[in-house]
Amino acid sequence: MRTHRFRNLSGRRAAMAAVLAASGIIAGAAGADNHGIALYGDPALPPGYFHLPQANPDAPKGGTFVDGQVGSFDSLNPHILQGNVPWQLRFLAYESLMGRSWDEPFTLYNLLADSVEVNDDETAITYTIHPDARFSDGTPVTVEDVIWSWNILGQEGANGRYRASFAKVTSVEPVGERGVRFTIAEPDRELLMTTGLRPIMKKAQYAEDEAAFFRSGLRNVPISSAPYVIGDFDAGRYVELMRDEDYWGADLPFRRGTHNVDVIRMEFFGDATAHFEAFKAGELSSMRETNATSWARDYDFPAVRAGDVVLSEIPHQRPTGMVGLVMNTRRDFLKDWRVREALITAFNYEYVNNVINDGAQPRIESYFDNSPLAMSAGPAEGRVAELLAAAPGERLPGTLEGYELPATDGTLSNRRGLRTAMRLLDEAGYDVENGALVGPNGPVSLEILVPTGSSEVQSIVDIYLEALDRLGIDARAVAVDSAQFKERTNAYDFDMVWSEWGLSLSPGNEQYSYWGPAGVDTPGSRNLMGAGDPAIAAMIEAMLTSETQEDYVAAVKALDRVLTAGRYVVPVWRNLVSWIAHDSDLKYPADRLPIYGDWIGFQPDLWWFEG
Repeated sequence: MRTHRFRNLSGRRAAMAAVLAASGIIAGAAGADNHGIALYGDPALPPGYFHLPQANPDAPKGGTFVDGQVGSFDSLNPHILQGNVPWQLRFLAYESLMGRSWDEPFTLYNLLADSVEVNDDETAITYTIHPDARFSDGTPVTVEDVIWSWNILGQEGANGRYRASFAKVTSVEPVGERGVRFTIAEPDRELLMTTGLRPIMKKAQYAEDEAAFFRSGLRNVPISSAPYVIGDFDAGRYVELMRDEDYWGADLPFRRGTHNVDVIRMEFFGDATAHFEAFKAGELSSMRETNATSWARDYDFPAVRAGDVVLSEIPHQRPTGMVGLVMNTRRDFLKDWRVREALITAFNYEYVNNVINDGAQPRIESYFDNSPLAMSAGPAEGRVAELLAAAPGERLPGTLEGYELPATDGTLSNRRGLRTAMRLLDEAGYDVENGALVGPNGPVSLEILVPTGSSEVQSIVDIYLEALDRLGIDARAVAVDSAQFKERTNAYDFDMVWSEWGLSLSPGNEQYSYWGPAGVDTPGSRNLMGAGDPAIAAMIEAMLTSETQEDYVAAVKALDRVLTAGRYVVPVWRNLVSWIAHDSDLKYPADRLPIYGDWIGFQPDLWWFEG
């Protein structure tokens, strides 16, 4: 029996505009209340709200949710550059001052904080810690813990996404017994809000050896302030999170109806095949599918037909982000935009999509595709054109006049695409000699770094390698385990690499970490492509300093143009729904889905077991 739950998303862009307006992102003056804070306007939920709209306050507690992941882990600290960590630990085992509502573009509600206030000129934000806030060992969360956590995450060795904002905060100081004030030099409401999303850790855990915080490994099991604590684990095989029966915040409005399962067990598998077979055998509670062909073909096994496994489709209204093969412009061969355009043109998207997805998946057209923040087709107009014209640096072709990804005829040969690619390479100073592409530094070789365990990624790359070979490029794929993959991407040790960026409806300071200038040389940022175009930083700055919603949207649209015309990624496809197969006793709030859909804070946070 095949059960699909799907909400009609026709007229998505118009509906999204209405959602944004209702949620306060399309608004006038900024506002805040002690119970929460929104980027524009007021929080959608009033003071004294009972629960988040996407949560079921009547959901029963209990059960064990078993999640499968391909790869391994050797660390329980997701805040440092070293080690490989189960990805959900950051969100399930660590609490923050504020919590994000994924049913609004960018609104935060009190969590560890009992109140939040921003000063009139938006250069300081003050949090008052909830008097009942406790760590899992029963000790109170203090001002010292908050300040220590902020400072430790700003040091070398911490994840780059934390250090980028650290440098912009001029002071962090206690205010009375339970208050903490963050101050910045220039007005930046979004930056102030992100200070409330930092994980708060127990300072005393590292009092005798603070350097231990940065040592990768499994010896320092975090003392949590979150609904779950780390229980049993076996390096590389599994880790269990146990719901804390004494969790201090169980009755907070922000937590009511969430974190309903008693045990979250993460099982690790060497490859995708073993992962899927374990799910079919009933060893896992849920399975996310990303391939349209597999979703249509492979989910007709006995448990589905018997009704023991349900197939659900979860729509969303968030930007597509960017998924594909990233080109490292730190490499001489990839510095020239014409070379990057040639490599994009050589990628036979239509053929690959037919092979992998039976042609069912639309291609990602830009970084903020599928949202009101996406660049418009054709020439830039109005405020977008003004911003681009005033930006420093040279505008690459397509930035102002509009950029479209090259299309192929869908045949394996892709002769027209390869001819165009060869012409671009010739213009960039490369030629074929004795079957090999040769440039100023001799024959061209290219290494594509891919994670082990993903047969889909490997299939995509294998098809692509054939096209690169026809251009005379000595290209090869190198598959490495998750630990090596993280180490090499942190050090930018690759020519091309498979990567994904998830983007929100409220982009802000994190954009500097994604593609800001500091990431060109600083290890561990998300700027894998090494983008150093000053126009990128200028558009981010314009976005962060916008005084109106219209200027904000124009700046994001302009940023989308600069990034897309930069030709940094060979993009693949986008999914407008998430495909989740799951135990029939495992339920989710189908009648109150958040606008972000299957995203952070959705599964297992909002799910529960019945029966």
